[in-house]
Amino acid sequence: MQFSKLALALLILPLLGLAGCSFNCPECPVESVEAEITAPDLSNNPSWDVIVTNRQPLLSFFNSSGGIGARTYDIELDTQDDFFGPNLINYRDIPEETEYVTGKLVEPQDLLIDKQEYYWRVRAKDSRGNASDWTTSRFYVDTESDDVFMGLVRVPVLEVSASSGYNVENIVDWDDPGQLSFWQSTPPGEPTPWVKFDFGEPKELSRFWMLSNVSGNDGWLKDFVWQTSDDGESWSDIPGTEIKGNDTFRNIVDFQPVSARFFRLMINDWYGYAPQINAVIPYSPGVPPLPEIPAGDYVLIIGNEMNGFTFTDLAARVEELRPDLKTVVVPHHEASLEMLNPLERKPVAIINSGNNADYPDLPMFEYNGEFEIIRESDIPILGICAGHQLSAMAYGYTYARSMGWQDISALEEPSKLTKITIDVPDPIFDGIPDEFTAPEIHGWAVAHLPDSYETIASSTYIQAIKRTDKFLYGEQFHAEIIASYNQAVPYLENFLEMAVGERKTK
Repeated sequence: MQFSKLALALLILPLLGLAGCSFNCPECPVESVEAEITAPDLSNNPSWDVIVTNRQPLLSFFNSSGGIGARTYDIELDTQDDFFGPNLINYRDIPEETEYVTGKLVEPQDLLIDKQEYYWRVRAKDSRGNASDWTTSRFYVDTESDDVFMGLVRVPVLEVSASSGYNVENIVDWDDPGQLSFWQSTPPGEPTPWVKFDFGEPKELSRFWMLSNVSGNDGWLKDFVWQTSDDGESWSDIPGTEIKGNDTFRNIVDFQPVSARFFRLMINDWYGYAPQINAVIPYSPGVPPLPEIPAGDYVLIIGNEMNGFTFTDLAARVEELRPDLKTVVVPHHEASLEMLNPLERKPVAIINSGNNADYPDLPMFEYNGEFEIIRESDIPILGICAGHQLSAMAYGYTYARSMGWQDISALEEPSKLTKITIDVPDPIFDGIPDEFTAPEIHGWAVAHLPDSYETIASSTYIQAIKRTDKFLYGEQFHAEIIASYNQAVPYLENFLEMAVGERKTK
């Protein structure tokens, strides 16, 4: 009697007491190589030290890999970093949601404590009970942090210089997509590196927003203080700005208003090889000037790029589609009800544009005024791409998240375009086929809808939304981009027509 090599191996391996096989069969011992599971990645939303704006956040993370069979996840939240506190919350056996990302909405009975720091950790398990290591992160709950316009204006810097290093201008390059370019002190670094900001004349400041290395703690500032000077030579510390033991890459440094021409960041200690700064934005107390309004009907466009505009020709496209409408573009960090309500003539519609950066790398308090408008204005609103995501985030920062992949249909072959399905018939889809294609340029998407919102179109994720209690729509795609395959152009045309009709009925 002859045996095949496979049959012979199956007979001999158990006799030899070998640890495992490569067939993932039910009899395979749990110690097999395939049972190894990577820890989940918690850099999605909420990522390290973000401010969560409601008490029932969606906790999203990037999936693990490896293991045998289907993976599930255990999640723990606590106000103590040892996860043995009285406020411990446990969720067990959460199934994977998509190929890349999994999320868990905090249960209504577990509403988080406001004005409280939380630690959360996640581990993966496979069908045999093998478990990964825990991955831990933290966030802060502040439900009032996005309620009203920030009451601040950006202050442009005339000149920036540093003790050493190259590309110091990257610190004040606020047009930089994603704020990814940076300055780094010449390694291994001076005993006390510094960065000096010259405003050309005395300016009253009360806040600095600071961003460092977004991909790891190498270069994060550990100990630092802000200083002022009238002549650029003699310096005084600003009370309340000395930070010791800092362990994050984003800092909001608030202090009592102080006026000076020169401000300096003194860096006393840092993590890694040399200190790194990706961006610093100074703010002064105040309210931006009202925008200039044209004589006729117009659309107000809120620009969500870091420079306050939009990377598409959105304004020109609106005026092309509707020659009877003018456009006014306002930067997101200047938009608010305080700006909108005093206008003698209100816009026919408001369009919130897209942007091109991950939210954890942005000063999210700059969007508070836009959130106010989304929540409270009765003017017709359309959100495009990031503007669509912000429509949900106005009720919870974590309601949008990274998808774990980039949908760049705008750059793909027609055969690879994302197919979008209309889920709920609506006048905004007039002239659009039930399954349509449109340009997509994004890596984030809406993952959870607040009350009074509904999904009206989808692909493998939410593509279009509508408020059921007011005139507000969102689109993840770009109806404004001119492309041969863009079947969504009527979405923008219909919105504008509906908004003009709404104005005529009032």
